[in-house]
Amino acid sequence: MNYRLESDLVGEKKVQKDAYYGIQSLRGRENFEITGLSLHEELIKAVAEVKKASAISNKEAGILDDNIATAISKACDDIIEGNFHDQFILDPIQGGAGTSINMNANEVIANRAIEILGGEKGDYDVVHPNDHVNEGQSTNDVIPTAGKIAIMRLLDKAIASLKKLDLALKDKAIEFDGVIKMGRTQMQDAIPIRLGQEFKAYSCAIERDVKRITKVRENLNNLNLGGTAIGTALNAHKDYLRNVVPNLSKVTGMDLKQSDDLIDATQNIDIFVEVSGALKACAVNISKMSNDLRLMSSGPRTGFGEINLPPRQNGSSIMPGKVNPVIPEVMNQIAFNIMGNDLTVTMAAEAGQLELNAFCPVIFYKLFESIETLTNGVETFIENCIKGITANKERCEELVNNSIGIITAICPYVGYKKATIVANAALETGDAIADIILKEKILEPSQLEKILEPVSMTQNTYKSEVL
Repeated sequence: MNYRLESDLVGEKKVQKDAYYGIQSLRGRENFEITGLSLHEELIKAVAEVKKASAISNKEAGILDDNIATAISKACDDIIEGNFHDQFILDPIQGGAGTSINMNANEVIANRAIEILGGEKGDYDVVHPNDHVNEGQSTNDVIPTAGKIAIMRLLDKAIASLKKLDLALKDKAIEFDGVIKMGRTQMQDAIPIRLGQEFKAYSCAIERDVKRITKVRENLNNLNLGGTAIGTALNAHKDYLRNVVPNLSKVTGMDLKQSDDLIDATQNIDIFVEVSGALKACAVNISKMSNDLRLMSSGPRTGFGEINLPPRQNGSSIMPGKVNPVIPEVMNQIAFNIMGNDLTVTMAAEAGQLELNAFCPVIFYKLFESIETLTNGVETFIENCIKGITANKERCEELVNNSIGIITAICPYVGYKKATIVANAALETGDAIADIILKEKILEPSQLEKILEPVSMTQNTYKSEVL
């Protein structure tokens, strides 16, 4: 026979004989065919780490046989190393607060442990998914704990990528420091700015994002593991309760702490809203930056044309020679998706009732997606866009010289009323501001040269310091 017969509360079911999962995993797969995707590998690994730490703690507490605990630990090691991930057969979005994920792990670990001990899969008298692998645990403390560990690891990668982006932007700020261009407010000419100053401002925003995400990542290490079903630690041995988080720290190599109030940590998951909010803020900054890059590179003949983005691919199937700003465009789309995911996370966190929030599966699904798409997007943003940006210095200077906006720099020296007259004359005649100033002998050429010197116009100076 190619099947073994397993039973549960609902009834009996055939399970493939060589499968490491069991009946409860199969029911979860049948009930939740939602996204067509698999559980995230970091979540699978983290659940296995929780199970290993629990087995060690139960062994230390004297409530789990040494041989069984050792076999469970070895089975967890296999999963942590990347084996048997194909036996985790569930959809990321599911009902039941993640019970199906927890039982999928319990069954896979139990059957692998049975195999290690020389038994046959499905012989749960040797190692039982609930009585042994899940000893002292509940879905309600296992899954939130595993989710936090997975998120912390994914955030580490995101933080590393954002730091690289910050450095790339700082490099461009230095490279473009001598490029004077027209600043704009509300899409209208304002006053001059250096292109390097704009890129420095982008790097400042990313610096803040790194700080925000790093801080919230540190707050994730507060766990409800040991609280079992609702935070009261029912069915957990006191020695297990004391040791399980320190043991998990050893297993993961992470600095983890047990919450001072396990009931609070079980029913309230606002930390995930905080994570999502930090990701959303970062997405907003990157999307705004991408908007700016698309505007400044627009044209090449009829737009701003102030910078050139590196050409990455043909921009049209019908218009020869067209190249689109595809990398900023994809960053915009990543940002839109992260913002949408943030709403899902917010609603799911709010939807908890009384002693539990049942919606961790969709929260993790969306957070994993947000973090990974941000990380991957930032990598292509750096390599395929930021590093290759060049400035059209002459075009930038031309736009400054022909702009009405430079009258603002002259205003302190001639007065607002006279400056307004000059600005209106420039609009009516099309003449440059500087030409009108000199023609009307409003300022001496040497004075005008000092006022319109790029550094003077783009940093904090007072008129007495210029003249």
